[in-house]
Amino acid sequence: MEVTNGLNLKDTELRLGLPGAQEEQQLEVSCVRSNNKRKNNDSTEESAPPPAKTQIVGWPPVRSNRKNNNNKNVSYVKVSMDGAPYLRKIDLKMYKNYPELLKALENMFKFTVGEYSEREGYKGSGFVPTYEDKDGDWMLVGDVPWDMFSSSCQKLRIMKGSEAPTAL
Repeated sequence: MEVTNGLNLKDTELRLGLPGAQEEQQLEVSCVRSNNKRKNNDSTEESAPPPAKTQIVGWPPVRSNRKNNNNKNVSYVKVSMDGAPYLRKIDLKMYKNYPELLKALENMFKFTVGEYSEREGYKGSGFVPTYEDKDGDWMLVGDVPWDMFSSSCQKLRIMKGSEAPTAL
């Protein structure tokens, strides 16, 4: 019988096992600290390393265009168009100059861009392509040389022509 501070703790001890099982067959869990420490049986036997975690092939799913994300030859920017219910993402490095980019945007959003002049911007169209640079300023596409544009462009927005002069 185990007595601590005048209390019989054997009666209040927790036991795991089926009711009615003999006491030797039950596993006992004691709330009383004992000085018996677990013996480390692993020191005499060689322990096997834990099994290696296997990654499920194809999980998590990665789209093929994002697998080589460290590739510096890509420069994705979001493209929005006033009145269009969706955004697109394009790689500026695929285009060599403004006419190629504008042609791709016309095909993507089904609109036409007018003639560009440095004084008057885009004439003859209901839409004006603009972009946001690294400083957060909105400018007309075509205002700066192509190399400067492709390195500083963060977003493209095709604005309605009536809104473009007041916004820029």
